[in-house]
Amino acid sequence: MGEKKYFVLMSGGKDTSQVFASRQPRGAALKAATRGSTSIRLRERGTKRVHCFKGWVDTVAKPANGPAWLPDKIKKANVKKLGIEHL
Repeated sequence: MGEKKYFVLMSGGKDTSQVFASRQPRGAALKAATRGSTSIRLRERGTKRVHCFKGWVDTVAKPANGPAWLPDKIKKANVKKLGIEHL
């Protein structure tokens, strides 16, 4: 099992206080997109890499096997990787 990595959300070329933990950068980007970020730049802690994503949230119907308490329409985050920058 791989170790979790920590990704710091960047805004305006500087780090923010938001840190996301995930094994892959895409998982951290999905968490950021769920919180409303559209232009996502995640700096991987311990390396000089910045993962760049475009994020958006769609409103979709709940799954057929979803629980009764789940509303009919739910938010689903999506991301597309644009590339990696090196600091």
